[in-house]
Amino acid sequence: QVQLVESGGGLVQPGDSLRLSCVGSGFLFSLAGLSWLRQAPGKGLEWVGSITQGGATAYAGAVEGRFTVSRDNAKNTLFLQMNNLKPEDTALYYCMKDTVRGQGTQVTVSS
Repeated sequence: QVQLVESGGGLVQPGDSLRLSCVGSGFLFSLAGLSWLRQAPGKGLEWVGSITQGGATAYAGAVEGRFTVSRDNAKNTLFLQMNNLKPEDTALYYCMKDTVRGQGTQVTVSS
């Protein structure tokens, strides 16, 4: 079955950078379109960005220019590079394939 395991979250200060990873298994990783989503405390699930099988990317307006989605098909790994982090980026971050998501990794941005 499809499994996704996120890692790389932590507590950082505003302006810092962080890179999240998501290792996928149980499917043909190189053929999958994948996404990052996040859920802030008390809020609903928010789409962050996606990458297609061919490597094309798309981003939510709130993160455009600061976040980058990439993939390493040889390692079955999806990445989310987050630069210039803001307090409003604080959330539990998930990677997702179709309707399946992992357990999430917490990102907290605070001074």
